[in-house]
Amino acid sequence: MSLLVTGSTGLVGRALLKRLASRGGQPIRAGQRIPRDDDLPTEVTTMRMPSLDASASSRAALAGTETVIHLAARVHVMNDRAADPLAAFRVVNTAGTLTLARQAAAAGIRRFIFVSSVKVNGESTEAGHPFSAANTPAPQDPYGISKREAEDGLREIAAATGMEVVIVRPPLVYGPGVKANFAALMRAVQRGLPLPLGSVTGNRRSLVALDNLVDLLITCIDHPAAANQTFLVSDGEDLSTADLLRRMGQAMSKPARLLPVPPALLKLGAALVGKGDMAQRLLGNLQIDITHTRETLGWTPPIGVDEGLRRAAAGMVPRP
Repeated sequence: MSLLVTGSTGLVGRALLKRLASRGGQPIRAGQRIPRDDDLPTEVTTMRMPSLDASASSRAALAGTETVIHLAARVHVMNDRAADPLAAFRVVNTAGTLTLARQAAAAGIRRFIFVSSVKVNGESTEAGHPFSAANTPAPQDPYGISKREAEDGLREIAAATGMEVVIVRPPLVYGPGVKANFAALMRAVQRGLPLPLGSVTGNRRSLVALDNLVDLLITCIDHPAAANQTFLVSDGEDLSTADLLRRMGQAMSKPARLLPVPPALLKLGAALVGKGDMAQRLLGNLQIDITHTRETLGWTPPIGVDEGLRRAAAGMVPRP
């Protein structure tokens, strides 16, 4: 029986396929809208899958499959230009996911692993009060809401059909090939640009290295205790923004140039130019408690933050 990975061209999907191929023992399928064999391990078979929505049919890709790891999603983006962002996220992340799950259950899939987001828990935490799997979900943006609705629907499908559902909520994922804001920070440190974040030492944020997330997903494929559970994942070490930047610099042998600007002044400046959300990510707290994940699965993140940053630095994508 095969294992199907959707969203296989993304950062997590590519790394997951490589790890799955290296462990062997099970045929692997990569679900893609336009099948491409480039940069895929030879052990992986590409399968055509439609764009995710309520009418999508993935029965051909699901036939003969035992496990689905569902990564495909409309991802969280800054400056979303959709006329109705929540509706746009729901089409793919909610309706598309639940349609795929219903078809999976009808095809006799044993386990459906859904990569959700810590945004289902919320956008920030109070210092010393991390998110846990036991918290009542409180998503605040369209992306988080769409993921929470998908989670709710998946639990209903599991209860009605007996298909096992596993939900994994990661925070920001970093690793080789990371893009967007994390990559921009790494490039700024690499170039020796002065950053006004030297005094942002009192906040704490949880991240997850790509290899740690991939390892957890693989653990969830067969672990009997994973069935119908929700797992939060992180590196197990929370960092202040200043500490993160310094350790980025160490990973690249480029000391970070940090200017000691008071956080209150940074927050005010960000609000004045309409960048309050960015300020929250740089100045605020978002901590994750992975005790439930550790104890239920006997799982420990295989690499630490410094090794994760070193690997991310080694795999930085050159700017075009």
